[in-house]
Amino acid sequence: MSTVPAELLQILSRHQQTRLLSSLQLLSPADQAYLVTQLKDVDFDLLRSTWQSARQDSTPTETADRAEQAEAPSRVVRQPASDADQRAWAAARAIGQQALSSGTVAVITVAGGQGTRLGFEHPKGMFPIGPVSQRTLFQIFAEQILARRRRHQADLLWCIMTSDATHQETIAFFQQQNFFGLSPDSIHFFQQGSLPAMDAATGQLLLAAPGQLALSPDGHGGLVTALAKAGLLTLLQAKGVQHLYYHQVDNPTAIVADPALLGFHIQQQSQATTCVVCKTSPTERMGVLVDLQGRTEIIEYSELTAEQAARRNDSGQWIFWAGNTAIHVFDRQFLESLCETGNQLPLHIARKQVPCVDEHGQPVPADPSGQPNAIKLERFIFDALPLAARTLIVEGNREREFNPVKNKSGSDSAETCRTALSRIAREWLQAAGHPVGPHDVFELSPLQALDAEELSENLQRGVFSPEQLLRG
Repeated sequence: MSTVPAELLQILSRHQQTRLLSSLQLLSPADQAYLVTQLKDVDFDLLRSTWQSARQDSTPTETADRAEQAEAPSRVVRQPASDADQRAWAAARAIGQQALSSGTVAVITVAGGQGTRLGFEHPKGMFPIGPVSQRTLFQIFAEQILARRRRHQADLLWCIMTSDATHQETIAFFQQQNFFGLSPDSIHFFQQGSLPAMDAATGQLLLAAPGQLALSPDGHGGLVTALAKAGLLTLLQAKGVQHLYYHQVDNPTAIVADPALLGFHIQQQSQATTCVVCKTSPTERMGVLVDLQGRTEIIEYSELTAEQAARRNDSGQWIFWAGNTAIHVFDRQFLESLCETGNQLPLHIARKQVPCVDEHGQPVPADPSGQPNAIKLERFIFDALPLAARTLIVEGNREREFNPVKNKSGSDSAETCRTALSRIAREWLQAAGHPVGPHDVFELSPLQALDAEELSENLQRGVFSPEQLLRG
């Protein structure tokens, strides 16, 4: 036990981590040293209080209170419905374009997930989604960023947050693809943190193998800490970046560094801006943005009964309409302030089956009934919203901007996403005067056009010919 610091032994004893204490005694010096290194990063006080809270859970009354107190978001920009609205959107777009041209914008892509739910055993960003070309998600975003750089003749740094499971393979993929034509110096890969899994019944930390904690990614809410740890907040400040466009890797129709969204964010002096879409029905499985006690918050669909989800205010307005797209714009200084104040986002609890070993290194049999044996922890980036002094919600065009690929089949699947990509291409081509059939399959690269107006201009100027369009 000589390689185990006495202070660590005292902490483990105080928190009744008997399994770890026994395991440390049985490990080889090398395995012991590795486990000690992992344990030094663990906040045992936080884990214990979280486990105790998990045993109590939120009561139905507490959840109902949040739902009853919530109001429809008040600081919101809806989709344009009048000439005045169109002028307001055009003005915001011009502000965003100026920010892009001045180099004060960077892009953050959250890409820590695997494509397991899609039947794809690689980082989800490598999933082929192009309806004709089979372009990957990463390629579509890379081409958007390259097209934005060319249009605005300015740098647009790309920060890609990976996880332990996706980091090395993601970097290797970009290298194999020659970084999709982007300068390697303009892409920064950084890794989100991990949190240990706990025994749901006892609060003991679980071991994945002898001398190795069972760890899982700390969620997209780990972004702030990960940016700081990688030195990227300092780099972004040095580069003059003020506005961070944030999106997740599974939505290829997201308008990366959307000038209108950026413009509204800047115009309204928001610290945290969220793009939302109108839910298709009250029971759609989407978190919703609301006003709650004077702050912007998200209520998860699982917190709402069907009756609550359909609730309307005194004006007849549907309260829970603003579905979260996981697209945000953050003020860099706001994220820095979260680091400086040590304001960690709260931990969320998920009960899961986690393979583990006992202190002797023997596999612990799974519960035959399928009962979860563990508590996994993660943080959510949207918990930063109520911490912001000034927030804004902007409604996006759902059919254009929100077509995620989350499931192997059914809604939000690769099939529905490819259909959406082809539909958008048809609409743009039709607007440009190019003949299309209602079921024709087309695909446009962001390098051909970022929007319908640019496509029309490029076709008229002969930048490329209709024969160069990808058609299925």
